Amino acid sequence: MRSSSTRRAKFDTTGLYEYPTHLREAIEDLPHAPGVYVFHGEEGDLPLYIGKSVNLRSRVLSHLRTVDEARMLRQTRRISHIRTAGEIGALLLEARMIKQLQPLLNQKLRRSRELCSLSLREGTPAVVYSRDLNFATEPHLYGLYGSRHAALDGLRSLADEHRLCYAALGLEKLKAGKPCFRAMLHQCAGVCRGDETPEAHHARLLSGLQGLRIACWPHPGAVGLVERFEDERQIHVIRNWCYLGSVSDPAEAKQLDVQAAGFDADGYKILCRSLLEGAAELIAL
Repeated sequence: MRSSSTRRAKFDTTGLYEYPTHLREAIEDLPHAPGVYVFHGEEGDLPLYIGKSVNLRSRVLSHLRTVDEARMLRQTRRISHIRTAGEIGALLLEARMIKQLQPLLNQKLRRSRELCSLSLREGTPAVVYSRDLNFATEPHLYGLYGSRHAALDGLRSLADEHRLCYAALGLEKLKAGKPCFRAMLHQCAGVCRGDETPEAHHARLLSGLQGLRIACWPHPGAVGLVERFEDERQIHVIRNWCYLGSVSDPAEAKQLDVQAAGFDADGYKILCRSLLEGAAELIAL
């Protein structure tokens, strides 16, 4: 019988790694600056992987030295990049390019999802969809989820954290005169058997939901978010949390505002804090 060390050696993949010398020329013009980079494969020059960094050269070099990425490096034939003036621009551009180009190795971000949230309907949480509501302007939405199943899982997690009743939340049905099973385990505070009032249960639900609240777009129209790197300036045009593009001239920024701008979950996650906390330099458009 072979020892465990022998078995590990047999399946050790580190020996497959070789520094990708064929990519040396591809990194010669990479700057120490923010931006987005693309690893292109041989077949049709299609993108294998899209990433972003505040230091393009350092980040791409780290890929070339990573043993676990040996397979991607062997498949890569060239590396391209697009400069940005800051981290926010790199994040926005990366998210847009992944959706548009569908790179093979960005599996998580490239999947198109059915965006859902939670909304109170007659005091009970219900799953709502971005195809039916404008999430950028609709008040009292809680959480962003990629499917109805994920939204209901999020509601269950909220119930578990705050000892809420699954039955009162519409997550399960009770038999007449019977409390929920979680109440017997003290995982529900017992509104289903009269241990607390419906009003107290609802107040705790509202308190828990506040941590998931989706902020409405705080401006009457589009704004330009300004980033600078050395002597370069970029204006990222945003409306309804949706990234419309980047320009250097405010006059050009106004032209981008003619595009459709529905709610974008990636844009919201990237932009929410900097816009709501006043951390970003903004110009009116």
